[in-house]
Formats: sequence, structure tokens, C-alpha cells
Amino acid sequence: MRVLIVEDQMLFAEAIEVALRKRDVEVVGIADSGERAIELVEATQPDVVLLDVCLPGESGLTVGRKMLERHPDLKVLALTAITDGRTAREALRAGFSGYLTKDSDIGRLVRAIHAALAGEVTIPKGLARQAVGARSDDPVAVMAAQLTERERDVLALLAEGADSGTVAERCRISRNTVRTHVQSILSKLNVHSRLEAAAFAVRHGIVPTGDGRRP
Repeated sequence: MRVLIVEDQMLFAEAIEVALRKRDVEVVGIADSGERAIELVEATQPDVVLLDVCLPGESGLTVGRKMLERHPDLKVLALTAITDGRTAREALRAGFSGYLTKDSDIGRLVRAIHAALAGEVTIPKGLARQAVGARSDDPVAVMAAQLTERERDVLALLAEGADSGTVAERCRISRNTVRTHVQSILSKLNVHSRLEAAAFAVRHGIVPTGDGRRP
């Protein structure tokens, strides 16, 4: 796996790099700003980005969102000192594959990287309830909270019976990007087909029903 670290505190970034290399994780670079991070994503093609939420200039949330818009297959993990559930929720909605605080040990960080590559989302239990806006033991709420805004748009169209071509046209994205979003939706909702995803979403009120109201 190839990891890019985005962190403006260089001592911390270098310590993470050393620790990851000891765990046989390839670090392809360190960026100290959002602008540099986007450049390095293009240049190095990492599998996972470890991204600080607090960066000079644009916030890490904005930078991560831009990365994911350009590279839907990329996995982005927030690694931050901010322990606020609202920020964690924004990160999940932006498409991040996890939200870790900087006091996490290296073992947890490596596990989160592997989980991201497997399509799973990692978030500390203490932040889960705030992040999902519901009981942290409610599995549907947790799964729904992992969906990005664009994935919700795609899921709503699937619930309407739209095919890939229609989804691509209405969302103004390519068919390949539609396929990527659908695969992510299936993984996050733990279902096996578009039909199952659509039925699950309508049954649990994740997307509006035909009359615009949630069931």
C-alpha cells in the first residue's frame, strides 16, 4: 500500500512516516499544505492519504473533498487533534474513510489504513454517536452516516430505478465514476446488489420516497 501524509507539523509527520515504514507501509511523500497535497496525489498516486483537518489555507475537509472528486477510488483518513463529532461527521459526509485523533497508536493507524482499503470506515467509539447524529449502536444510522453527499444522490436515483447511463447524465459524471460510487454504496450498506441497496435505502428512510417524504 502507498500512503501520502498531509501534515503541516513536520516533526509529527516525520515520526508517522518512520513508524509506518517500520510496519512495511510505503510512504510516498509528505505535504505541508493542501495545495502541495493535491500536487503529490497527482504525482505519486497513493492508495491512502492521511490528512490533517487543520491546514494552512484551505481546511483539510475541503482538500479531501477535492481529492475524492478527482480520484473516487482514493481513500482519505483524517488524522487530527480535533475531537469534535460535528467535524467527524463532515469528514464522513465528504467521503473520508475514517477519522482518527493524533493520540491514536500506530497499530490503530495501520489497522485503519487496511480497513480503508477494504472499504470500511474507522472512527473512535467516543465520537461515533456525535458523528452519526444518532445512537452509536444503531447499525443503520452508522451505515447511512458513511455515505457521501454524492453517494446519496446516486442512491436516490437507484431507488427511482435509474440505470447507470441515467445516473451518469443526471449527476454529470462518467459511467466509471458511477460504478465506483455504486461499489462504495454496496460496501457501506453491506448489501450485494443495486436492487438491495435501493430497497434498503427506501425501507430505512435513507433517501426520500417518491412523494419527497421519508417513510
